[in-house]
Amino acid sequence: MFRLLSKESNIFSIPVYIGVLLIIVIGFNFLDFNTLDVFSAVITFAGIALGYFCFNAIALNYQSHLPLFLYTVIIFSLYLGDLDIGIAVSLFTNSIILLLLTNVDMVVRKNSYILVGAILAINFIFLPTTWPMTFFVILHIIGTSDKVGLHFFRLLFGMFLIGMSYFGIAYFLGMNSWNPVYFPFGEFKISEHISYLIWLLPIALLLIHAVMDHFRNFNKKSPTSKFKYTFLLIFSLAQLITIVLYMGNQYEYLLLLALPTSIILSRMLKFLPRYWMKETGLWLIIFSLVLFKLTNYFKFNI
Repeated sequence: MFRLLSKESNIFSIPVYIGVLLIIVIGFNFLDFNTLDVFSAVITFAGIALGYFCFNAIALNYQSHLPLFLYTVIIFSLYLGDLDIGIAVSLFTNSIILLLLTNVDMVVRKNSYILVGAILAINFIFLPTTWPMTFFVILHIIGTSDKVGLHFFRLLFGMFLIGMSYFGIAYFLGMNSWNPVYFPFGEFKISEHISYLIWLLPIALLLIHAVMDHFRNFNKKSPTSKFKYTFLLIFSLAQLITIVLYMGNQYEYLLLLALPTSIILSRMLKFLPRYWMKETGLWLIIFSLVLFKLTNYFKFNI
């Protein structure tokens, strides 16, 4: 199976995977006609579908089917159908931000920071716990921009525009009270059902091995590969902070890591020294995700 998925993808591949994604989203939502859930499902579908285009934008997947396949399997395993609207919007906005920050046109990238700031503000309004994404963008500006102050100002200006618009609309609608949820720096509680995540332990170990292997062979990597992999790791760290601090029992938060996880795992499998290791690793990932999916319907005692 690994050999089949290692084949080069073509222009028709992404529409096929998006079609499979559409079937998954419809399959988990066809019994629920609640308006909010339908809106959330549409936003979720749009955000995850944009994620497929991020693979080519980040360009760390060697144009193969493997990361696209892993991304689809991860989405299937973690998506339950009744996704919180905040997480759905976060998936959508994260994909847009990645597409903007990885644009090959330097002029577009530099002029997009006002839009990125506005998107971050919208993301915060829908899900305040995603504030670490702001630090990811700031680090990206520091690491890639020749005019850090100017681009940082543009980022803040984009946030300011959305913030003032939001508060202005809220004022005219008579919404004058402050919701403490918009200050997500209170007490952090560890999930009471953390044992369910043990089925994902093999994937976590493979991710740790992948990152360690990358840094062991860091000097062998090209400058472009080093930069893009660092970009991916910082993005993953921002999502991981949100997950560790705020996930609780909402395992759908793990969807925020679906894109970087699929890229890191596919690269790790590609560089394993033996074919049997690659095949075993692929099936171990699939088996772990399927078991995690089944825990939502059956009780597995460990």
